[in-house]
Amino acid sequence: MDRRNFIKKTTATSAGLTLSPYFTSVFTKNSNKIASLMGGRFVTFCIMIRVTPWEVSRDVKLLPDDESPYHTLEVVRDMREAFAENNPEGRLTWGFTLNALEDKRSNYSDIRKYVKECYEKYGDEVSYFPGYFPAMYLPRERVNKEMSEAIEIISDFVGNGYRPQSIMGGFLAADSLKYLAEKEDIHVAHATIWSQHAVDGGGADGSPSYPFYPSTEHFCKPAQGKSDFIDCVNLDGWSVDFLSAIHSGGFQGTTPYNGISSRRGVGPIETYCDLGPEIGHLSVMFTQSLHFDSGFELNGFGFVPNIWEAILVKQPARKDWGDQYILDMLKKWVGETKKRWEDVQFITFGEFGEIWRNHYTNNDKWNYRFEEKGLGIANSYPDKEIKWFMNKNFRLALLRNWHRNTPEKVIDFTRYDIPANEPHGATPENPKKDWSLMNVMNQKRLRPQDKPLPLHELREEDKLLIAKYYPELF
Repeated sequence: MDRRNFIKKTTATSAGLTLSPYFTSVFTKNSNKIASLMGGRFVTFCIMIRVTPWEVSRDVKLLPDDESPYHTLEVVRDMREAFAENNPEGRLTWGFTLNALEDKRSNYSDIRKYVKECYEKYGDEVSYFPGYFPAMYLPRERVNKEMSEAIEIISDFVGNGYRPQSIMGGFLAADSLKYLAEKEDIHVAHATIWSQHAVDGGGADGSPSYPFYPSTEHFCKPAQGKSDFIDCVNLDGWSVDFLSAIHSGGFQGTTPYNGISSRRGVGPIETYCDLGPEIGHLSVMFTQSLHFDSGFELNGFGFVPNIWEAILVKQPARKDWGDQYILDMLKKWVGETKKRWEDVQFITFGEFGEIWRNHYTNNDKWNYRFEEKGLGIANSYPDKEIKWFMNKNFRLALLRNWHRNTPEKVIDFTRYDIPANEPHGATPENPKKDWSLMNVMNQKRLRPQDKPLPLHELREEDKLLIAKYYPELF
């Protein structure tokens, strides 16, 4: 629905409801401040609440460990207060797995009551998080059915006609995004994990890293026109270092400081838990600068998504750091982000998706560009420079050694104007783990055709397509 209908649907006059501070602050008092995409710097932050690791459904739990002792009212309250300490106006998204929504134990009941209070007090979003990879293990019909069940549960316990603006999906198939838009009237989803491949048992590399409307053919592919258009904005979950992302797989190496982590960026596991408080924080702030400094200049706005699992408070990667460590790092990240970029807005995933959707009605006009020279930590190589170009028809990455002033080479050219197909037939017994969209050339360099090439050595038809958007490259 458009912004006016959204306001109408949630006002006291239309439904006899008390207007939440969320809607008051977002669409009334501060509408001039945050309604515009261009000129804004946005962080979307989610706290994930679960019962076991890698939950996919009520009865599909890839790891059976019971994490309930680490999910307490104290933990989530401390996380929310740490987030607010230097950011009193900030709003966040709470992502519950289906088990966490239905668990009748007192700790989960208390958490749900507290999150309802956070919605009423701060305007937080309460959303469903169906594990990270439901599409890898479940048929689409079951994923869709359980999304509807979860939305109903959330509406019931939050009350007053509440419905989430977004779903936190990890990977969600195109059919599920279409279902959200058409059956649930939800038009925003965290449905891709940008650059992910061979991490956590699966992958889905190939999409743009910033928001886009997905195609009915593949959730990583931007819709090309009305015939394949899904009106559900697809958001990433974590901003990553673009140079770290050119690798496949997770942690590799003898120490965190020389090891490869393709997911290193703003996520706490790969930074604060892996690199420690100083170097980890440096990595986080550097990644954000790619979006809030150079990226802001190139794109007209900056977007940093981030997700922290509540389990990290009681189970940090280094036990000698203690329970307070993650909370201290949360305060440090939020506080120093606000200090460095004073205009940054911490808002919900759904809120940001609707702001983007209000600005772009289709995929025709966005044209994202990013530039990075490596940080010098692990595989953010200090001598490498990467440039990304992303639009409706393709994404293109160029890499060079800027210390030696070597020529740029193409390391990724993914065309979106040709047919794409998603895996089908996933079940818990027969998972479909690779949902990547790879065609001409992919940054992970997993196939013979992924060997880097100078731009002028691409096929003539590919060069003509690139030149339509970026003639200066030739």
